[in-house]
Amino acid sequence: MSALIIDGKKISEYYRQEFKLRVDQLRLDGIQPGLAVIIVGENPASQVYVRSKAKACESIGMHSEIHAMADATTEAELLQKISALNEDPRIHGILVQLPVPAHINTQRVLEAIAPDKDVDGFHFVNVGALIFGTPVFPPCTPWGVMKMLEYSNINVEGMDAVVIGRSTIVGKPQALMLINAGATVTVCHSKTKNLIEHLQRADLIVAAIGRANFVTADMVKPGAVVIDVGINRLPDGKLCGDVDYAAVAAKASAITPVPGGVGPMTITMLLGNTLKSAEQKHPRHAHAGETHFA
Repeated sequence: MSALIIDGKKISEYYRQEFKLRVDQLRLDGIQPGLAVIIVGENPASQVYVRSKAKACESIGMHSEIHAMADATTEAELLQKISALNEDPRIHGILVQLPVPAHINTQRVLEAIAPDKDVDGFHFVNVGALIFGTPVFPPCTPWGVMKMLEYSNINVEGMDAVVIGRSTIVGKPQALMLINAGATVTVCHSKTKNLIEHLQRADLIVAAIGRANFVTADMVKPGAVVIDVGINRLPDGKLCGDVDYAAVAAKASAITPVPGGVGPMTITMLLGNTLKSAEQKHPRHAHAGETHFA
């Protein structure tokens, strides 16, 4: 069996072209969507992600700002920065790059972001809307997975889906999105008994645990769809996912590579959420993205 390779770079480019057209329409009316990214500390990986987000914004004509704050920044100082951005009319989306230093309460920080600028989809208002199946700003990575499946004409309705991982960033919202799309979902994690049995009956597997090559071919039934959200760095410096790609690709019907799979979609969905925030604030553009990106 030769698996369909779900190309995240190609799909991202498709959506970014759509977003650029919508940004151009806003700019004709003197509106430029703006994203502010706050990074606290000097985590090298976080700095790379932040620069990637800024570059992606600029590539489609959006305004971006990076607010770099020192490791010693207090929680109060960070909350004050968020408050100022909440009030800034040039900013339509606010993202705090995680993780933040240990002395800062992550939940308090995320809840300080105005829900209508919470383009990461982590505020409890947006999480609650996701439970009801009416998210305004869906979390970017799981939403990117859903758009990849949609673009690839993979209908999850009626599928037995297994999500490996229960994080609030990927695992839990991914499960909710799949449920809302009509799949029957099992969430597996470190305490799951008989994990392999769950995987072997799955029509769709979403792996999001951060363990290199964890999902092997013997865990996957022939013809399953396998989405690899993991990004892990091997001792030789190469990147790999949570799935043993070569072996599983020979057995699956469709699979995402790492790199070049889900990763590009995360940033693209962030652009989409920021664009949507800008459109919602200007009634003439409020329904611009409903055909492809709700």
